[in-house]
Amino acid sequence: MELQQLRYVVAVAETGSFTRAARRCLVVQSALSHQIARLERSLGARLFDRTSRSVRLTPAGEAFLPSARQCLAAAERAEAEVAAAVGEVRGRLVVGVIPTVAAVDLPAALKVYRLRYPAVRVALGMAPSHELVEQVRSGVCDLAFLGLPPGSTPSGVRGHELGRDDHVAVVAPSHPLARQAETDLSALAAELFVDFPAGSPGRLQSDQAFAAAGLHREVAFEVTTAELMAGLIREELGVAVLPSLYAPRLSGVVTVPIAGGPSRVEHLVWGTAGLTPAAAAFLDVLGVPEIVGGA
Repeated sequence: MELQQLRYVVAVAETGSFTRAARRCLVVQSALSHQIARLERSLGARLFDRTSRSVRLTPAGEAFLPSARQCLAAAERAEAEVAAAVGEVRGRLVVGVIPTVAAVDLPAALKVYRLRYPAVRVALGMAPSHELVEQVRSGVCDLAFLGLPPGSTPSGVRGHELGRDDHVAVVAPSHPLARQAETDLSALAAELFVDFPAGSPGRLQSDQAFAAAGLHREVAFEVTTAELMAGLIREELGVAVLPSLYAPRLSGVVTVPIAGGPSRVEHLVWGTAGLTPAAAAFLDVLGVPEIVGGA
């Protein structure tokens, strides 16, 4: 079994296409298909079901994929460790981020990182906090930025608290609340809300605050991005509650402080097995100590 074969399997699984996988791996499709077929013969099982319209993992492929990713990650880490031993940081850095990260100017940090470590390939993925924690645990992400309710600590990872932030109400400029200096949960409970999906950490922060105040609110629209949330608010279809450091980034809306409102804590987390040289270098750019808490 060759590492190149594992790379091809992972590429096909992630792109859902032999053509796109070949393009990603910079090889002709026939060569990629031939190597995967060789691997399947060696394993005695088909890894993919191929049709004219789609490529899907078989049960054997589903079982094989996590180990293939782990083998590739271990090989890349070994190469990076050797490079670090001779003073060069290279390899791959995969960073997961929530849509509303605000404690860090991430684009600026990534620019500094790219200039300082040009040999590192950087990938960025966006997902809710609970999914990012699992991605860090499984090794899909090296690091992840999370936003969690106060008192909620991600388990199975190490991490650093980046900051705490109160939420504000986000309303259309024409909304009556836009002319007030402050509002409270009782006044907001009468409004229709735009919010993140039920059960997600971004939603839980607000749900817990209203529940603790003995108030019920109606969420009319569930969305996964703050940009869509802002669009619905601008059209006067609802209001939202978002972190005060993030909300000003949205255009065409007004923010109003909330007395006794929700808050959140932003975390940066990484795996318990330790950091790759590329990930450790990113922590250095951020000024985050490597030896901090974890569970």
